[in-house]
Amino acid sequence: MATDSATLGQDPIQRQSARRSVAKTIQSPAAPIARGIGLDRPFFDDKNRAFWILQSIGWSGYFFLRSLSGFANSMGWIWIVHTLLLTATGYSLTLLMATLFRRLIRMRPILTLILSLAAVALSAGAFSIIETWSYATFLKPESKPVGVEYMGAILLNFALLAAWASLYYGINYFLLLEEEIDQRERLESQASSAQLAMLRYQLNPHFLFNTLNSISTLVLLKQTERANAMLARLSSFLRYTLANEPTAQVTLAQEVETLKLYLEIEKMRFEDRLRPHFRIESETIGARLPSLLLQPLMENAIKYAVTPRENGADIWLTASHVGPRVRIEVADNGDGGAVEIAASQSTGVGLANIRDRLSQAYGPNHVFEARENDRGGFSVIIEIPYETGDRGE
Repeated sequence: MATDSATLGQDPIQRQSARRSVAKTIQSPAAPIARGIGLDRPFFDDKNRAFWILQSIGWSGYFFLRSLSGFANSMGWIWIVHTLLLTATGYSLTLLMATLFRRLIRMRPILTLILSLAAVALSAGAFSIIETWSYATFLKPESKPVGVEYMGAILLNFALLAAWASLYYGINYFLLLEEEIDQRERLESQASSAQLAMLRYQLNPHFLFNTLNSISTLVLLKQTERANAMLARLSSFLRYTLANEPTAQVTLAQEVETLKLYLEIEKMRFEDRLRPHFRIESETIGARLPSLLLQPLMENAIKYAVTPRENGADIWLTASHVGPRVRIEVADNGDGGAVEIAASQSTGVGLANIRDRLSQAYGPNHVFEARENDRGGFSVIIEIPYETGDRGE
């Protein structure tokens, strides 16, 4: 059902905020436990904490598996002492390697590779010496290793420490890549927001010039009541445009109310020559769209249909729900001139501004069409996805 104006209900943004505040009060009984062990946030959110957890788990696993292997081969309880010493050695060496790798990871890749392999080789040599000494001291007291015999376990230790280094670099390079992706997304979002803000802030100069010029004329003619009324309406309109974020979306009902503020100002200039009509289907009033998207279209219609004609013109704003989209049309019964209007730079950016804003907001998922209509005037048709404040929960 079409109505002559859009009725305002509760703002969907307010409903979203209310639902979020309720959702925050509903927590799982396990939430305190999850917070206590750090499971209420991403694991790598605190890199230092994640390193110590993985380091401790890894070397605890090493101790358990080597102990199990010793008992399976009837090595006796003294094997625990030997394994405990090796675990402490590996733990300490990898801490030193981690300190070095934090510096190496920011160097050129070839330097990082060469120096890391050298560090692993030196650590594996130290590990082999300690392992050989421990084996000879606790398990085979009669053996007396000398010289190169202390390097007997270097290959296995090199493989172990190389695996640790690979895991360290793999995790850290992955985290660096994620940081880079997040930073790029933030920069792209900021650039998109800045472009939208720039487009929004370009909407008003032509309108403001005409309105202030009209107020000045009314003051000179000493029509103070009309001048005050126009100033009050201008104030209300500007309060809305400045209060809203340039990248914000509003409901169609809010956009129509803003258009009415704008048209009230223009009607004081054109009086009966400006005849606006609203045909808004009731199911579309909650649909969301970029704020102040339709005002330049109204301004175009006034400039090219109302201003040149002595009798003015009618302007229709129609909105309908068509499948998954909202179809909005701003049409007039002026003298046409579609080519001139479509190519114009009204309000500094003209219809190109609207195209850019729609592209920023919806990408290819929108329709923008400017053409002559069957009333002999000009129409701009916009189709955007039907979205309401109930989405995105």
